[in-house]
Amino acid sequence: MRTNWIGAESGPREYWRAPYTVLSLCVGAYFAVRFSQVVVGPVVPLVIGEFGVSRAEIGIALTGMWVGYALVQLPSGAFADRYGARRIVLVALTISAGATFVLAGSPTFLAFGIATVGLGIGAGAYYNPATALLTREFDGIGGVIGVHRIGGQVAGVAAPIAAAIVSVRYGWRATVAVGAVLAVVVVGLFVRTHTGAPRRNPETPLRKLFDPATLLRVVTRPHARSTTFMMTLVEFVGLAAMAFLPIFLVEQYGFSIAGANVLFAVFFAVSAICQPLSGWLSDRIGRDSTAALLALAGLLGYSALVVGGSVLVAVAAVVLAGGALSTTPVLQARMMDGLSGTNRGRGFGSFRTLYLLVGSTGTAIVGTTADVAGWSAAFGLLATLWGVVLLSLVALRSNHKTGPMLPKQ
Repeated sequence: MRTNWIGAESGPREYWRAPYTVLSLCVGAYFAVRFSQVVVGPVVPLVIGEFGVSRAEIGIALTGMWVGYALVQLPSGAFADRYGARRIVLVALTISAGATFVLAGSPTFLAFGIATVGLGIGAGAYYNPATALLTREFDGIGGVIGVHRIGGQVAGVAAPIAAAIVSVRYGWRATVAVGAVLAVVVVGLFVRTHTGAPRRNPETPLRKLFDPATLLRVVTRPHARSTTFMMTLVEFVGLAAMAFLPIFLVEQYGFSIAGANVLFAVFFAVSAICQPLSGWLSDRIGRDSTAALLALAGLLGYSALVVGGSVLVAVAAVVLAGGALSTTPVLQARMMDGLSGTNRGRGFGSFRTLYLLVGSTGTAIVGTTADVAGWSAAFGLLATLWGVVLLSLVALRSNHKTGPMLPKQ
């Protein structure tokens, strides 16, 4: 039975037990998988110290996590249609929990790197099947997806705070293990609770669910090409900041690890607050105008982090950088604006795969830049990329004033 998420179709007990149980489980699951990913960034200084690796090497390991995350986007959705969304969600959560436990107990940096890839695969396989579960339970899917995403946003705030508290007393391994425990709890809840939904394509051959031409067909059209280009740069900056902002604050500004992690939590908290606001604003004044304002905030924030030298400047810059991170839902909406109803599912999946895959190189490139040229150059690169996004939006606005609107793809 499908339910409008703002009102019950039956009695209160049935209303809660059916759709809202699924929603509650998915919010908790998204919190767990995102917590496991985000918590790695705050403990990077401790990992580097224990294994004696460079910032470039840790950056490559984290790039592996995000590459794995990107590559399973389309397969997870296809497998959910073929084998059932609940089953794939359980598989994804189990992989995430297992990889996080291995990460916490890694005896060598090689094992650490392999575990980060496994974590990326598990976390990446989760989102699309979970969205399928919610889609089949609710009619008002837009609001429900917004509620679902709260789990990931809250995790972005909670993980640095947990790292600041746990790592100081028990070390980075215990901090990472917290994410594994959360994932195990959610797996247990999913197993005990019926969240079944019919499979959409149980008899469709897998080769028909993986059409490589879809990716090229979507991203080569002008509207999609420009959106994908900008979203890739935003993702590059976001993932690099997620990995290196705490250690940047420690080494460049002299913050303690605990202090840097608290400011890292502020970074995510500002983003969580700004995401619904940026979406609302883009509906009022347009996607490109809103994205341009946010890109300007990103340019100012990262530039201030590079040239500033005081704690007050760092706090203000982190707030601007966190606000700029809310460009993501605006550009995702921009992509959806250019897709026809019949192409939104696979088209949006292809879009996510490409920008996540290319954007995942951010951690490796920024880590290497920091090793070779220092943190100022590394974060200066991030400021420059926000400048490129801003210039791209200015150029698009100029073209829209002189050219026709593009048809939906």
